[in-house]
Formats: sequence, C-alpha cells, structure tokens
Amino acid sequence: MKKLQKYLAELETKIPNQEDYNPTISKSNVGWHIEHSLLTIERIIEAVQKSNPDNYKWSFKLSRILIFTMNKMPRGRAKAPKVVVPNTYDEQTLLEHLKTVTLKIQEIENISPDKYFDHPFFFFF
Repeated sequence: MKKLQKYLAELETKIPNQEDYNPTISKSNVGWHIEHSLLTIERIIEAVQKSNPDNYKWSFKLSRILIFTMNKMPRGRAKAPKVVVPNTYDEQTLLEHLKTVTLKIQEIENISPDKYFDHPFFFFF
C-alpha cells in the first residue's frame, strides 16, 4: 500500500503541469495521463470489491508471464477501455479525484485476499 500512496503523492506533484505534453511521447497531455491513472486505480478497486471468488478460474496466458517477468507493459499494443478514458478534467477536478482515490485505496486493506479482477489487456494476446 505504501508504494501506491507514494505514486499518488508523485502524481499530485505533476497536477500543476497538467496542460503540458510532449508529442514525441504521447498525443495526450499530463492531465490526461493523471486522470487515466486515477480512473484505472478506482475501477480496479471497484472490480475487486465486486468480484466473486467462486467465479475465478486461472488460465495460462503467455502475455501475463512475459509482462510479469519483464516488469513492463508494451506501449501502443492496446487501447484503454472507455471506462478509464478521461473526458473533462482540470487542476481542481484532478485534485478532487486524487483525494477520492486516496480514500479508496484505504479500502483495499479490508478486501479479502481471494478477491480478483480480470485485466482487459491480458485477453488480447
């Protein structure tokens, strides 16, 4: 949990630069990436909370093994699901969303360890 809180604190330091972007890295600005990260964390927590451990079925996925071994997700191979694509945001809404997500991550400690979520990326390969 400490790592996640550290990453959120780092994201918060980038919020004042939310309008900056580097077209050689991404078509989206810093704010888009911050909001995308916050939406992703929030949706993962919600999915884990709603999951039913009885429905979990492990399956072999080479992509999962490669990604976990390399500790890196390949860029440009998948599109973000619509639920984690930011619509509108500004400095104020990013700060508010950051506070909401910070509270949500505290809920993780109370979630049963047998809960799970299906990562959409691993279904593409």
